[in-house]
Order: sequence, then structure tokens, then C-alpha cells
Amino acid sequence: MRFKEGFAWGAATASYQNEGGAREDGKGLSVWDVFTHEKGRVADGTNGDIASDQYHRISEDIRIMKELSMNAYRFSLSWPRILPEGTGRVNEKGLDFYDRLVDELLENEIVPYITLFHWDLPYELFCRGGWMNPDMPKWFGEYAAVAVERLSDRVDHWITQNEPQCYIGSGLAAGIHAPGLKMNRKDYLLAAHHSLLAHGHGVQAVRANAKKKPVTGYAPAAWWLWSPVSEDPRDIEACRKQTFNAASDQTGGSSWWMDPVFLGEYPESGVESAGEDFPAIGQDDMRIISQPIDFLGINVYQTYPGKADEEGNCITVAHRPGYDKTAYPWPVTPQALYWGPKFFAERYHTQIIVTENGMSNTDWVHLDGKVHDPQRIDFTHRYLQQLKRAAAEGIDIGGYFHWTLTDNFEWATGFGNRFGLVYVDFETQKRIIKDSGYWYQKVIESNGEII
Repeated sequence: MRFKEGFAWGAATASYQNEGGAREDGKGLSVWDVFTHEKGRVADGTNGDIASDQYHRISEDIRIMKELSMNAYRFSLSWPRILPEGTGRVNEKGLDFYDRLVDELLENEIVPYITLFHWDLPYELFCRGGWMNPDMPKWFGEYAAVAVERLSDRVDHWITQNEPQCYIGSGLAAGIHAPGLKMNRKDYLLAAHHSLLAHGHGVQAVRANAKKKPVTGYAPAAWWLWSPVSEDPRDIEACRKQTFNAASDQTGGSSWWMDPVFLGEYPESGVESAGEDFPAIGQDDMRIISQPIDFLGINVYQTYPGKADEEGNCITVAHRPGYDKTAYPWPVTPQALYWGPKFFAERYHTQIIVTENGMSNTDWVHLDGKVHDPQRIDFTHRYLQQLKRAAAEGIDIGGYFHWTLTDNFEWATGFGNRFGLVYVDFETQKRIIKDSGYWYQKVIESNGEII
């Protein structure tokens, strides 16, 4: 079996993690530019000022994508590179950079999938309250309109936001990501609501300003996912219910971020749990949040094994002693790419695109000058087998984006995790395609038949 015709095979990146050029050509500061320069914020004391230096290496990176037969590339725009103060003045040199990136991708027959926001909030907007400011959704829509007006004569595919659970949960509740705040629940739930409203304003801006018919999506994290340890219908149903149970953690639970977008309402379990901390909802808020979109992007790395107890509730099953794990370390659970697409497609009745999947590995350059990473090959092979199983059962899977193209700056862990299909020497910026990259090339060329 092959995946369907037109399947998107590519890799995903994020602006702050890859671009570098942090203070070049009129770019404004983002919260990550500030956060990473504060002592103790990043594990290895580094920052993303240069990252993978894609700002100066567009042609080289696209040549690698072409060599690996990728037909799609998911990347994010840097909001402060385009609007240095977050609103108002447009930085033409910032837009010029994305013009060049889009044009070179298309010249190489690689379809751009643009994510409007992947965590690098303009610092000037943070100083005005950031996601707590009720004007944030409007500001996001204005930014989206500028980007779409400029690029949509060539770009069809638009993703509003990446993993709001992380920039709200990790950035505003746990304080481990930029801007490093630890808000009370009432405040971060309000920020979360503004984030969802921003998504809706973004969709409206895309549709109002697109010069070609747009394909719109949204890419929340799908890490809070339970998979049954057996094919027993009771275990399956228990894990399905737990996957969409928003009572335990509104910043991370899948349904808190997906139900409003696809069903037009917050999950009842989460509303009850939030109690008096639940934010006030404006008259048109849910209509704006639930603007129709074309696909759900899911970022999937792992799942929690679960089974039903006597009452049918889900019990999380502990991983076996010495369980398989990546360098991060996250458990290796390939079934995530079967049960995730299955559960989300059945609940939301939409196309699924895997917008991120991959692993951190202990990669280095071997004596022969190559980078041998058999663990990543095996990891990806196992996960793609499960995705293929989902597709074979009729679930509409539109594409797969490996995280990530090149080794990069991995947020609060700095350069301590290598997720790339391409090795980067961060002192010289030399790129070396890993064995996994060449393996992925063969997968793409067979449209998944060799999986």
C-alpha cells in the first residue's frame, strides 16, 4: 500500500529555532530573544541568535530538501521580523526574506506550508500585556493579514498556531519557556482563551486576504493521548474518553484546545473543573474561534498506554522497566500515530496532517565523516507503519512532516537535543545529511510503499 496521491512528505521547522539573524535587517525582539539571554533560562546557557543560520542559508537547505525528495516544507514566520513592534510598521526586509524562501521552494517544486505563529511573540506586545491583553486576537489578525497579503499569491497552505498548550502552559503557567511567567489558573485560562480567539481572527484574515483559495489548518500538540494496551473495546473507549478529558489539565489536555475550534464549545469536563476560574466568554467569541478550517495538524511524539478499570475509567499503565526511550528522554510509542489520528478524526471529522513527529538522538560525526543514526530510522519506520495502518482504515491523512529538517536550537534545552534529519556543526554551520535523511528519501520516493 502507498499513501494517497498528493500526500505531503516533508520536514518542519520553526523561525526562532532555525533562522538566526536575530537582530538583522530591522527585525524586532521576540520574547525568546529576551528570555534566552537571561541567566539560567536555557540548560546549556546558549541562545537562538544564530541557531541553524537558515536566514543566510536558504539555498543550501532547500537544496538538501530537494536532494531528499521532499515535496513540502513546513516553516513558521517570525512575527517580529515582519512587524518589529508587533503592530503597525511593516519591515519590508523581513517580508523580502520570506519572499525569497517561498520563491526558492516553489522553484524546486516544494510546497510551502506556512505556520503564522510558533511561539516567538513580539516582545513589544508582551510589554503591552501579551496574551492577557484582550486586543491580542485583533493584533494577531492584523499580522496574519500582512503576511497573507504578501505571500498568498504563491502560498496555499496556512497554519495559524503551533502548540498553544506550550506557549501558554510552559510559558505562562509553568514558567519554563518564554516569557517565563507563573500565572495563576484564572489568568492563564484567560490567556488561553485569547489565544484561541487569535486563531479564529487568523483564519478570518487568511480567508479575507488570500489571493488564491487557501487551505487552512491549526496545529495544537497532541501529546496528551492515551492508547489502549489491547484491542478490547472497553480499553479503547476508556482511552478515547481520557484523551478528551479536560478536567485534569486545561493547559495540556487535547479537547481544551481542539473542541472550541472544531465543535464551537469548551469541553464540559474542563469547564466544570475550572469553576470560577473559567474566563468570561464574549457573545461572538465561540463563533470566531470555530471558523471552519480544512485540517487538524497534530504534533505527536508519544502516547500514554491505558486500559479500562471495572467502572470503565482509564488507568494509565506504567511503561515496563527499562522501557525504550529517546535521548530527550521520551518513551518510544509508535501506536501514537495510529490512535491519535483515529481518535481525532472520529471526533472532529476533518483531515489529519502529522505536522510534527520525530526524536532526539545522540548523533555525532563518525570516523568515516558520516552520521549514522539507526535509532531514528527505526523510530520513524515504526511510527509511519502505524500512520499507514490508520490510512488503510480510511482515515484521511494528508501528510507527514518530520521534526525536524536540520538540528536546531531546541528551546529551553538549547543545543542539547538533536532532532534533525541533517546534522549541523553549530560552530561552522556545516550540514551533513544523516543516514535517516537518506532513508526518508526512499520512503518519500515510494510514497510510503516500503514502510
